[in-house]
Amino acid sequence: FKESRKDDIWLVDFYAPWCGHCKKLEPVWNEVGIEMKNMGSPVKVGKMDATSFSSIASEFGVRGYPTIKLLKGDLAYNYRGPRTKDDIIEFANRVAGPLIRPLPSQHMFEHVQKRHRVLFVYVGGESPLKEKYIEVASELIVYTYFFSASEDVLPEYVSLPELPAVMVFKDGTYFVYDEYEDGDLSSWVNRERFQGYLNVDGFTLYELGDTGKLVAIAVIDDKNSSVEHTRLKSIIQEVARDYRDHFHRDFQFGHMDGNDYINSLLMDDLTIPSIVVLNTSNQQYFLPDRHIENTEDMVQFINSILDGTAEAQGGDGLLQRIKRIIYDAKSTVVSVFKSSPLLGCFVFGLPLGVISIMCYGICTADTDGGVDEHETAKKENGDRELTDEGSEEEQEEEKNGKYTELSDGELTQKDIMEKKKD
Repeated sequence: FKESRKDDIWLVDFYAPWCGHCKKLEPVWNEVGIEMKNMGSPVKVGKMDATSFSSIASEFGVRGYPTIKLLKGDLAYNYRGPRTKDDIIEFANRVAGPLIRPLPSQHMFEHVQKRHRVLFVYVGGESPLKEKYIEVASELIVYTYFFSASEDVLPEYVSLPELPAVMVFKDGTYFVYDEYEDGDLSSWVNRERFQGYLNVDGFTLYELGDTGKLVAIAVIDDKNSSVEHTRLKSIIQEVARDYRDHFHRDFQFGHMDGNDYINSLLMDDLTIPSIVVLNTSNQQYFLPDRHIENTEDMVQFINSILDGTAEAQGGDGLLQRIKRIIYDAKSTVVSVFKSSPLLGCFVFGLPLGVISIMCYGICTADTDGGVDEHETAKKENGDRELTDEGSEEEQEEEKNGKYTELSDGELTQKDIMEKKKD
């Protein structure tokens, strides 16, 4: 494979036999291989045990499992999208095809525009901007399509201030790249590769982190058709549509089903339905200080964030990092016990049990030693008492000695009295 792979285009799944995510991907991967073969795609689909062929996996920069890569010549493109059959096939067809796809006619342009929700188009001849466009396309082809066209192929409603130009078509309108306002072309393409309004999930939110945009989300329950849930979702959609010219450079809009993922980011319980604005670059977030009743309230809230008057919460400071460690540890323990109580008892109960036994042993050893020392001291004191008082014979002799002394004293006193008489 290593020697012959450059002759073909390969879509490879690098997996590990013990990896649960790899096992989950396996039936999807089989469907990908069958469908791409049936459609006559030039891309060959395969998989490799990265644990058995670690040198090849290391050569391609595989650091986790599963890792999906499209190998095209000397280049290796990482797939980072959802692990569904359609998304993987779309990625393979996009990357395997031409880097810049020409649009020769208006009919072709309309066909491509209907098929793709977001497409980038270069208009003009050879120029330094085109060279930069090709360079950006080689980097970001994994995310979106890049096309080229002449000015007469564009729709009639398009007006370009100058040529050459780079444009993005999405949300029923278009935006023209301005180097002075938008900065680096690669950063601009990365920011604009999403639609203005999205159904946001955890993966999408992670991808939006690379855009540098703030993400305004209506957190709702898709299964709940109550007025409040639909109203907040409609407000976000209206702002994304009606104020796109004002906010599209700084904001991404969407809604999220459920609050589990948001709660893990905020380390708090967010009530449903709610509106939250996330800054994925520094983990800050903003909550409205009053109830959002209509579109005007939402616009005021967004403007307060842009002018710095809205209070930012969270962040990536030291206290927040410590809080994150504690929160993640707590969440891990709770999730383990919820998913498998027996495993939780074994993983966390066994170390605690060992520590408890050790502490008990230490405490018990100290107590026994104290009793022994007490008994020894008591015995020594008893021995001293016996030694000080002496044996019974010694005590008897001592008494006799006292009587003898008294007798001698009495005799001496009698001698004195007799001398006085004399």
